Amino acid sequence: ELGQGLRRVGQTLKAQVPTWGGREGGWTPPGLPLGPRPPEEADVVVVGGGVVGWSVAYWLKVLEGRRQGMKVLVVERDPTYSQASTVLSVGGIRQQFSLPENIQMSRFSAAFLRDINEYLGVPNEPPIDIQFQPSGYLFLAPLRSAAALEATVHLQREEGAQVALLSPSQLKEKFPWIDTEDVALASYGLEDEGWFDPWTLLNAFRRKATSLGVQSCSGEVRVSVTPPRPRTPPPLQIHMPDSLEYQPVSCAIVVNAAGAWAGKLLEMAGLPEELCPPLPIQPRKRYVYSWHCPDGPGFSCPLLVDTTGAYFRRDGIAGNYLGGMSPPEEEEPDPGDLSVDNQYFQEQVWPRLARRVPAFQSLRLRGSWAGYYDHNSFDRNGVLGPHPKLENLYLAAGFSGHGLQHAPAAGRAVAELVVKGQYESLDLRRLGWRRMAEGERLEEEGVV
Repeated sequence: ELGQGLRRVGQTLKAQVPTWGGREGGWTPPGLPLGPRPPEEADVVVVGGGVVGWSVAYWLKVLEGRRQGMKVLVVERDPTYSQASTVLSVGGIRQQFSLPENIQMSRFSAAFLRDINEYLGVPNEPPIDIQFQPSGYLFLAPLRSAAALEATVHLQREEGAQVALLSPSQLKEKFPWIDTEDVALASYGLEDEGWFDPWTLLNAFRRKATSLGVQSCSGEVRVSVTPPRPRTPPPLQIHMPDSLEYQPVSCAIVVNAAGAWAGKLLEMAGLPEELCPPLPIQPRKRYVYSWHCPDGPGFSCPLLVDTTGAYFRRDGIAGNYLGGMSPPEEEEPDPGDLSVDNQYFQEQVWPRLARRVPAFQSLRLRGSWAGYYDHNSFDRNGVLGPHPKLENLYLAAGFSGHGLQHAPAAGRAVAELVVKGQYESLDLRRLGWRRMAEGERLEEEGVV
């Protein structure tokens, strides 16, 4: 007992004594960067330490198969993740998309999450529990959209997804708390749909990738304004947080997984448009509201997407819910900060939800937050693969709200291109960068 007491005293003193290096409980002199400095060179630099970026890094090491082989560096500008799209999302996964590639990525990711400990488990660490809630998605369609919804469900079934079509009477029988007026048809996911904890998945990718030898650092990547040699990625500088220092990093391959700022990253390069045309990915602010309604839908409550575009899901089992709605294009809020407009809930979201679920007429708003979509204004789909003219620059961004659920599949796809030179698990060539240069839109109707 005396020995244990002395050890506890020692640990307390160690945590309180100033320590050089910025570690937990330590102290860093003013003007020096926090955390590890980036290396002077790497084989692959992944810009963006969200779930997509860490997925790319993880799959690079898995496919390479050698611990001391490829040097992979992940750079994240926000080490607190306070504004990261990953951790500010509602954590949904669904099979109900209108594009075959998105359905295929969802199916891949669902299988990955089901066996997550076989992929991301680290020896001598507790098993991963992403707290998956298999409650499914429920899409409601008015008469004008019923035929399109039915055709989309047939496509989903052809891709192997388990989705049911419900008539208004069947919908009312299964979910009696729904007002079915103006609903002509509904689709309901029977398998591999629901929601989970995004932060747990991000940390699982990060811990596993680090155990495989991936390095990481905090800082903002800036691309040199000097045009690079033809068909090579522009030089990188990593600017340290809370410091004037920067570290040039020499690398062979750059993966732009900067999410909502993927387009901005390329704009900073100052490259001529004929060499690097603008990337139509920009941040879009989305509000998430939390409310309490003791008489609301129970444990079987799905993630419901209304005919109006408003959505909600259960949050636990104590009468709490999360939800929101994407605004029309002409009413997009300013993405300059993550402030929340609660009046938008009162005037736009609540009336739609209360119309669909009468119990919500007496709900009580508990809180709210805002996060970013990496919105691809071209066709609202992710952009994967090499740049059409800079062959060593790859992109994994623009998912327009479904990046979290597609991260396992998208990360593997990009890693396959880097390591193998081609897709092996899924054929995602249509999601390449070239489609934007050629004007070939792949419209996804299932963006929430």
